Amino acid sequence: MKEYFAHESAYIDEGCEIGAGTKIWHFSHIMPNCKIGEGCNIGQNVVISPQVILGNNVKVQNNVSIYTGVTCGDDVFLGPSMVFTNVINPRSAVNRKSEYAKTNVGNGASIGANATIVCGHDIGPFAFIGAGSVITKNVPAYALMVGNPARQMGWMSEFGSRLEFDEQGQAECKETGDRYLLNNNKVTKL
Repeated sequence: MKEYFAHESAYIDEGCEIGAGTKIWHFSHIMPNCKIGEGCNIGQNVVISPQVILGNNVKVQNNVSIYTGVTCGDDVFLGPSMVFTNVINPRSAVNRKSEYAKTNVGNGASIGANATIVCGHDIGPFAFIGAGSVITKNVPAYALMVGNPARQMGWMSEFGSRLEFDEQGQAECKETGDRYLLNNNKVTKL
């Protein structure tokens, strides 16, 4: 007896591991050997390619493509129609399956609608990628990235609020009171 829900129009290939409480909605395709954690929500028309790994409580909005080589930690948010790539120099006539580049998305990171993550670049924990952004380099933990190509515009708390650091390199989340330290262009939660 399965412990997850899949709409009757969803395709789930053999060899997938799907955690308890996960929901898979209309017209989505979960390909072989994927690992999807507990309590995830896979929206409509989502494609999850072979060997993708999603942690617990990952929210995948409608029309998202997650290609082989992608790993997402716990509590990741993938906005509507965002996409990961897995080959740097694709050509229809050239088979590059042996060249798939890996992309790791850290715990708690959010990627906005229509963003593109160019393969081989990691997204740090609790990073926030703005809608429509194109990621062409590694993203530090807690970084706020926007634009094409994306540039860092600041820092975000774990709750999702913009952090304003003082002269001592300290900031407080306005919604939770959690404190953060900025030192050598790296943010840590105190």
